[in-house]
Amino acid sequence: MKIVVLDGYTLNPGDLSWDSLDKIGELTVYDRTSPANTEEIIKRIQDAQVVFTNKTPMPAEVFEKCRHIKYVGVLATGYNVVDIQAAKEKGITVTNIPTYGTDAVGQFAIALLLEICHHIGHHNKAVHDGRWAENPDWCFWEYPLIELAGKTMGIIGFGRIGQATGRIAKALGMKVIANDEFPNESGRAIAEYVTREELFQKADVISVHCPLLPSTEGIICKENIEKMKDGIIILNNSRGPLVVEKDLADALNRGKVYAAGVDVVSAEPIHRDNPLLKAKNCFITPHISWAPKESRERLMNIAIHNLKAFLHGNAVNVVNK
Repeated sequence: MKIVVLDGYTLNPGDLSWDSLDKIGELTVYDRTSPANTEEIIKRIQDAQVVFTNKTPMPAEVFEKCRHIKYVGVLATGYNVVDIQAAKEKGITVTNIPTYGTDAVGQFAIALLLEICHHIGHHNKAVHDGRWAENPDWCFWEYPLIELAGKTMGIIGFGRIGQATGRIAKALGMKVIANDEFPNESGRAIAEYVTREELFQKADVISVHCPLLPSTEGIICKENIEKMKDGIIILNNSRGPLVVEKDLADALNRGKVYAAGVDVVSAEPIHRDNPLLKAKNCFITPHISWAPKESRERLMNIAIHNLKAFLHGNAVNVVNK
């Protein structure tokens, strides 16, 4: 059995091992495969029965020309890079990794918030540049410092990651409110469920953790931002297209939104003309919420488990049943 990993570098830049996958079949791992070069994709997997991809697309054309494929493992939670309907029509099983990064992503959302509140990176650099040593006072700060206790965190999308974020916010002394289509008891133990309109009106901080659906695409937009408090803080380390970036940039530049922390953008890597790059008080990181070693190791273990379950006739985490 031939197994091909199309874009393995981000999952394993060298600090993990592919050995467990290598024991299952004849393994070829490519660090990167050009997402725009369909011919290259086809050439690399034409003889493979098992293909793993993270962000390399697998459209219907690939399945038409790669007739040996029986299984596609997406090395991520989102699986929009695969034409799952075309795969289903060919009898190809497609799986994803649904729960590997819950704690890491929740932790990162709060890390973005704490950086906004304290500007630790900026003040650390100021000290190393000698500015504290030269200061006439025993301390200084160059941005407003914000205490979170007593403020309201509003979370849109209160599944595993939203709830992980909510637990940390609650531990910081924040009141947590949430909006989700499927309220549950574990969520009620952390937050008060409210309507989306109420969340926009009451929150001091909004963190977005919902899936990207037609009903949520562009949820952070001019119309909804106007419903929020002046000086709102907005966080997004879920999906880039949940935010209308021009609308958020405009709101930052005119002060309606005090600050934003985003780990995802609409097109990645970020385009140089993305309006958020020039927006005031916008903190942008390069899609790394998921990337702690512990989280990546968990992802790889689940990916291998998914494949083994498929080979034993008991497929799990299937997205195109």
